[in-house]
Amino acid sequence: MQDILSVAGVSKTYASGFQALRNIDLAIRRGEIFALLGPNGAGKTTLIGIVCGIVTASTGRVTVDGHDIVRDWRAARERIGLVPQELTTDAFESVWGTVSFSRGLFGKPPNPAHIEKTLKALSLWDKKDSKIITLSGGMKRRLLIAKALAHEPMLLFLDEPTAGVDVNLRRDMWQLVRELRDTGVTVILTTHYIEEAEQMADRIGVINKGELVLVESKAELMRKLGRKQLTIELAAPLARLPAALAGYHATLSAGGDELTFAYDKRLDRAGIAPLLKELGELGIEFKDLRTTESTLEDIFVGLLEQQA
Repeated sequence: MQDILSVAGVSKTYASGFQALRNIDLAIRRGEIFALLGPNGAGKTTLIGIVCGIVTASTGRVTVDGHDIVRDWRAARERIGLVPQELTTDAFESVWGTVSFSRGLFGKPPNPAHIEKTLKALSLWDKKDSKIITLSGGMKRRLLIAKALAHEPMLLFLDEPTAGVDVNLRRDMWQLVRELRDTGVTVILTTHYIEEAEQMADRIGVINKGELVLVESKAELMRKLGRKQLTIELAAPLARLPAALAGYHATLSAGGDELTFAYDKRLDRAGIAPLLKELGELGIEFKDLRTTESTLEDIFVGLLEQQA
């Protein structure tokens, strides 16, 4: 199946000489949720701006559903919906009016049924006649999504979609994104909330200092880079780590009352049983065991530290 978005050799250098992007290659599959992670200034918004026709690339080529964003920009743009970070709307327009106007900008004929469906899905139907100036920040965020969906795009960009919204609304938006994916819309989101990517994304890309560090399925990323940690609460504190445990990569807490054993869950799972057997042979008793596993945030932070 043809990719919905193809980015090939894209770089961006501004007049000041600052290079925001360096030779980005990225292919987005139809119907997936793709999370683009990176610190502030990494190049996420610049890349989105290039695909959406807001920023001009210095080098490279971008196609959307097979349409070149430069040579066939009109066909490419009508396939894209963008929800920007900034809450930019006409304060004195009505909700219904601004969403309908957004649809018309793309040359789409009026479709009140689609506008109604979109507003209801975003819990904005009861506000359809309200002036935008009267809406809360969370409602304005939802309105931006409604505007982006007004012309029925195939590819939806969500640039920090839940910034500044409460937990309940964030969860509602997660559910909406999944429903959009189920209808065939491809969703690309940037986020600072790592749990957002962990909850929703099919694949994850990490960008740092203008370079795409990796692109991987979430499951594969967790499998490759995830690590588990076993913490053993001792019945009595130890003065020092026994020499016999040195080969297990175990560490002793400052108080001597906990042993920590970090291991690769793909390779070292069988190493737990010998460790516990060794403790028994050394006469070291323990009260409790607990395991923790790397989160996507742990992996993300580790990757950025490697790039530093």
